[in-house]
Amino acid sequence: MKGTTHPVDRRQFLTGLGAIAAATGTTGTLQAAPTPAEQANIQVVKDFCAAWPSHDLDRILSFFADNGSYRMTETMEPTKGREALIARITTILNNVNQFEILDTWARGPMVINERIDRFSNFQLRSWHGVGVFLVKDRKIVEWYDYTISSERA
Repeated sequence: MKGTTHPVDRRQFLTGLGAIAAATGTTGTLQAAPTPAEQANIQVVKDFCAAWPSHDLDRILSFFADNGSYRMTETMEPTKGREALIARITTILNNVNQFEILDTWARGPMVINERIDRFSNFQLRSWHGVGVFLVKDRKIVEWYDYTISSERA
C-alpha cells in the first residue's frame, strides 16, 4: 500500500513542535551539548567556585591567568593584574562560606554561572548574581559579576 503524503507548512510544523513540548513538559529552549572545550571551561569555573570556602588565597589565585581581572559588581571598576587581584580577593576571602552554583553554561571560552554567594562576618549575608568568566588555556582571564539581589547582614 502506497503512503499518502501530507504537505505541512512552517506554521503547522512549529505548532506541532509546541504541542509535543507541552505534552512532554519540555518548555525551555533546546541547547546543544557543550563541546569538550566548553566542558573543560565549565569545570575550571566550578572548581574555582568550590575553592572559595577553603580561604586558601594561593589556591584561588592559581585559577587566574597572570594578567587576570575581576570586577566584583557592575558598579565597580575591574581590578587587573596579580597584585590587584590579591588586594580585591583578600577583602572578602575569609568571609566566604559558600558559592552555591544554580546554573552554568558555556559558549566557547565564555562561562556564565548563576550563583548565590553566602558570607559570615561581612556586610552581606548573601549575594545572588551572575558571573561571567572568560577562560583561556584553563585559566580565568576575566571574571565579572552582576548583581540580581543581595541580603544585608
